[in-house]
Formats: sequence, C-alpha cells, structure tokens
Amino acid sequence: MARPRVLDFAYGYMPAQIVYAAAELRLADALAGGPRTSAELAGETGTHAPSLYRLLRALASMGVVAQREADLFELTSAGEVLRSDHPASVRGLIGLYCGPEVWRSWGDLTATVRSGEPAWDRLVGMSSFEFMAGDEELAATFNRAMAEHTREVAPGIVEAYDFGRFGTIADLGGGDGTLLAAILRAVPEARGVLVDLPAGLAGADRTLAEAGVAGRCEVVPGDFFESVPEGADAYLLKSVIHDWNDEKAAAVLRTCRKAMRPDARVILVEFVMPPVISPENAGNVMSDVNMMVVVDGRERTEREFRDLLERAGFRLTFITAAPTSSGYRVIEAAPAD
Repeated sequence: MARPRVLDFAYGYMPAQIVYAAAELRLADALAGGPRTSAELAGETGTHAPSLYRLLRALASMGVVAQREADLFELTSAGEVLRSDHPASVRGLIGLYCGPEVWRSWGDLTATVRSGEPAWDRLVGMSSFEFMAGDEELAATFNRAMAEHTREVAPGIVEAYDFGRFGTIADLGGGDGTLLAAILRAVPEARGVLVDLPAGLAGADRTLAEAGVAGRCEVVPGDFFESVPEGADAYLLKSVIHDWNDEKAAAVLRTCRKAMRPDARVILVEFVMPPVISPENAGNVMSDVNMMVVVDGRERTEREFRDLLERAGFRLTFITAAPTSSGYRVIEAAPAD
C-alpha cells in the first residue's frame, strides 16, 4: 500500500530545518573550497563533529551535498545557492522563513485559525514589523531575503509591463532598490525615487551603484502610511499590499492617491488568487497562509483588488491576463474621477 501523500506534507518540517541548520552554520561557505571531513567542518563551524556528520548525511540524502567517502563531503550545484556570496544565494530567504519567529508562528497555526489573530503577534507580543524595528539582525535577514526574492522575479516583472511609459517611477517600500534598479536599467530614460523606512534602505546605495543607475535615482527615507513624494508618474508597490489587512492596505493606497496627479498611475505587483484553488496554485496559497500567520495580511482575488482600489479612490485600468514568468501579476490603477 502506498504511503498517504499527506504524510509527505507532515514530514515537510524535517528537510526545512535541515536546510535551515546548514544555512545558519554557513556550511556551504565552509565547503566552497572543496571536499571536507566532518571534523574539519566542525572545527570551522563550532559544532559537535558526530552530530554534524549526521546532518551532513541528511544533506547528502537531499542532494545539497555529496558524500564522496565515508567521511568526506562536498557541495553540489544544488547546494551552491546556500553560499552567502553566491549571485543566486537564497540563504536570506531560508533564514527568514525557517527562522525562530516565523517557525514558531506557523507552529501556532491552529490557534490563528480559531482566533483570526496573527500567531506572530500573539507569541511575540508585537507585530512583526515592530519587532524587526528593534532587532537589527532579523531586519538584516528580512532585507536580504526580500532582495534575493526580488532579484529572482524582477526580469519577469520588467518583461510583463511597459514601464517605459513613465518618466519618474517611485518605488514605495522598495527595500534596497533591487526591482527599481532592474526597471531603470531596462528604461534608460526614466528616473526613480526609492522610498522605504531607513532600515529597509540599508544597502540601497550599493545596489543602485552596482546597477549603474544611482545617478538617476533619489533615495528617500519615509513611511508610506504618512506620506509619499509628490510628482511621480507611477507609484510602484511590490509585495506591499499583501502585508496588510484591508483597512491598512487602503490607507497606504490613499496616501498614494493624495500625492498623485490625475494622469499618474499606481502599479501593484502581487500574487492574484483565483476564485477556485487547484494544486497548481500552491505557491500563492502558502503565501496567503504565511500572511495570515505572520502579519495579518492576505493574498487577494482580482475582485478583491478591484474593491480595495475603489475603496481607496482608484479605478483598475489594467491587469496582466495571466501570471508573469515571475508568478506575479501586474495591476495598474488610475485615480478615480
């Protein structure tokens, strides 16, 4: 008799924590120079060699490392992305989504479903954004994770939408500027304004300079709940609206509305939930549950986006008919008459 598929889901926490431990211990960095023994790696990572040996075997079973001899391990191509210096590194994403606070929050999912309250707030005693404001290490992990994810999806977003229509593009909550830099590189005539809280902008100067667009982009510390720069042709919000419930999401959009000219546009880059879910929508659904557990946010259907935009004084003017190669859809809205 075949093992029930639900057991594969139930055991999913095991590989997640194995990979998280490898990322935390920087094993990929330690293996970057070639094969090492567990004793050599234990000395470099400050771990218990016999226990590390068992972790390495687990990683070998997952294809993250290869066991060449009884006690000789090397990094595989699949494991390369755990290196902190790899151009496609996902170490920040793993550190965020498998780290203690998010891990504990998902462990309290049942209570969230019963109460409707984010597990993070209940367990930590404050919202995730308030907590990160006082925890520099977690804030740095969050910023790194967002930059890693955006780097991966930016080409599909740039391909899906004509940003060349706009002279000045304001990226609100744009972090280190990874997406805005990609847009400005694709549209040499455009100028950018990068807006985020000071902690979110850490690394922005470097990102923009390395992309060769620093001279065309202004970096502005700010809180999009309070105000955003006036005069831009487009106001871009990627993975911002899904962080908030309808009341707060509408407040962000109203802030944009106050700053916009009648011919300006707000551009949302978000997952859009289909009315009826199938297995191919698993990524969107997992993101939706994560928003529920961690930040009191949500993924929305096209109808829900229309309603939210209307509530904030906009009319939806364009939405990509199908997900871009990044998995996102681009939603454009204009100020309502």
